[in-house]
Amino acid sequence: MAEMIKKKSSNESSQVSARQKALQLGRVLGLASEADYRPSNASINERGQFRLQKQLNQHQENLEAIFALALNYTPSDVTGVELDPDWRYQFFKMAEQIHNRKMQDLWARILSSEIVNPGQFSLRTLAVLTQLTLREAHIFEKALGLAVKINNETRFKLLSGYRITGGLKQYFRRDNAISIGLSKFGLPYSSILTLVDAGILHKSEFETGVLESKTPITLNLNAEQLLLSPKSKHLLFTYYRFTPIGDELSQLIQAQGDSQYINTVQQVLSKDFTA
Repeated sequence: MAEMIKKKSSNESSQVSARQKALQLGRVLGLASEADYRPSNASINERGQFRLQKQLNQHQENLEAIFALALNYTPSDVTGVELDPDWRYQFFKMAEQIHNRKMQDLWARILSSEIVNPGQFSLRTLAVLTQLTLREAHIFEKALGLAVKINNETRFKLLSGYRITGGLKQYFRRDNAISIGLSKFGLPYSSILTLVDAGILHKSEFETGVLESKTPITLNLNAEQLLLSPKSKHLLFTYYRFTPIGDELSQLIQAQGDSQYINTVQQVLSKDFTA
């Protein structure tokens, strides 16, 4: 019974009217009474000062939370370096605006990484990260979970399929462009566009060079590897490429692989590639 009451209370608190939600913004604007502060008795200048002080307090809390997380990620058995003063200033100026705990964790990882190995994250990347919503971060994580590295490449590719460019096979196929179907694994085209708008993915699809026939290719999908060889000399992969910003941010996220996706990739490629 107690659990039911608790659950009901939780549901009721989440079903607050739009007007009530709007009124709650008054706390952010310094228009709500707190302790000895009464906005009705304060001048507009005093209300502004109160709001700014609350904002400063929140910014300080954000920075302290990020700093505490960064300490947990920074090893004590590795030599650290002095951060570039300009980079450090811009980092803290942007990081103070990050309220969400999961996003704070990303900023903490960046700070820790730069202390150990500076130059991995540009100010341009930090600027994009300040605009990245939690929803966009989740989409990015999903994309990385489906991304591959081909052979010894260090950059991720979001494989979309492959194409037949010549030979007799192209005349006996209904479609010479074969799609893996990323939408079936939680990454529809709308999510691709979201990452494009966020500056993480390039908009256009890219193609590899024509793959050498019967030459082994390794697809590295997170912790899994697929070893395959093209059956003919007229095949190439199609893929979405991460921007330099996307490449930098990919270092922060340990995405989970999708075994069903890996099985589908194997199945789709099996027609023109040997395992």
